[in-house]
Amino acid sequence: MKTVLVVGAGPAGLMAAEVLSGAGVVVHLYDAMPSVGRKFLLAGKGGLNLTHSEQTDLFVSRYGKRQAEMASLLQDFDSTAVRAWAATLGIETFVGTSGRVFPADMKAAPLLRAWLQRLRHPSPGAAVQFHMRHRWTGLDPSSLASGPTSYSFEGPQGPLQVQADAALLALGGGSWARLGSSGAWVPLLTAQGVAVAPLLPANCGFEVQGGWSEHFKTRFAGQPFKSVAIAFSNSHGTRFVRQGEFVATASGVEGSLIYAASSLLRDEIMAQGSATFELDLLPSMSPKRVLSEVQHPRGSRTLSSHLKSRLGIDGIKAAILYELLSKEQLHDPLQLAAAIKALPITLVATRPLDEAISSAGGVLFEAMDEQLMLRALPGVFCAGEMLDWEAPTGGYLLTACLASGRRAAQGVLAYLGQCACPQA
Repeated sequence: MKTVLVVGAGPAGLMAAEVLSGAGVVVHLYDAMPSVGRKFLLAGKGGLNLTHSEQTDLFVSRYGKRQAEMASLLQDFDSTAVRAWAATLGIETFVGTSGRVFPADMKAAPLLRAWLQRLRHPSPGAAVQFHMRHRWTGLDPSSLASGPTSYSFEGPQGPLQVQADAALLALGGGSWARLGSSGAWVPLLTAQGVAVAPLLPANCGFEVQGGWSEHFKTRFAGQPFKSVAIAFSNSHGTRFVRQGEFVATASGVEGSLIYAASSLLRDEIMAQGSATFELDLLPSMSPKRVLSEVQHPRGSRTLSSHLKSRLGIDGIKAAILYELLSKEQLHDPLQLAAAIKALPITLVATRPLDEAISSAGGVLFEAMDEQLMLRALPGVFCAGEMLDWEAPTGGYLLTACLASGRRAAQGVLAYLGQCACPQA
């Protein structure tokens, strides 16, 4: 009977283990952390976003430069398949008002428990054997051609060597190192001739040019800009416009609206040194209407009172105007009205990779075959966030991890000469 190592107990690794064990393969799953799915559980604290219900073409477009490669993976396991798979675990799902798909109870833990129960007590299939607190430290390339490959781990009892007929690496990206995704695998693979794009922050926060004033930082860090829109055009002419909300931080901005534009903003900063987006504080109001209200006589009222009574601008929305505009601009109706509809905010750096929700970069698709086997290391497959793709939040990250874990596992079965696995 063939033996396969799965390294990494996140969603991609668990899905791969499910497919492989279901096909009768002996699966040993290794992970450096004390328990499985740590990032998965933390990501689900505010409500586990499994996938998204939007049409396939739009769904695939969320993967940007890698949408062609991701479209291939998602053909076998799309958002509909994710919901069907969850149902086999006894997890009902629903579509939220934004189109995002969640478990009925919004929680990650029940799904993970049911999933682990299936992996440890499959019917039919072979039980997955879990080895926690085992950090992968490399492989012996000389063993690739001579038989079972030897893989190295650092375990609770010290270093050990494990032999297997194939291995599937699902080691995550470079964000949230405390949960296991440290990117420590990068030098291990590049040393074996595997092409890896640098790991970069994705779905991340940014630093504003010059930082916020002490007053703004003290009063408004952590507060949200609600019902706003941002517009950004990069140096290549790509334009992003979207309405939503984001949060001011002690040094910049973060939150869903910023995350949606983060890949464009990050790449522009890397290319040009900075990126400037325009903030529309009143996206539902026309520029003409805003100007009319700003120009309305305010008598003895302060400017702050005038903005609040005529436009509903107060709190953090008023504060950002005072933060970024000069006294002359504030008291010039034309400039003030223009700023309310398009206030320039310049970003100069991303927040550190370890703070990001996810990461970009990773093993290049060109370094793998269509089954996600490394061309430089026959019998070694990769899946999940360690591959060179990125996507916004909204269920796209988890769906891609599950789909790639499934594809890589099918590749392992083909490599071992076994039949394709049944539907999971």
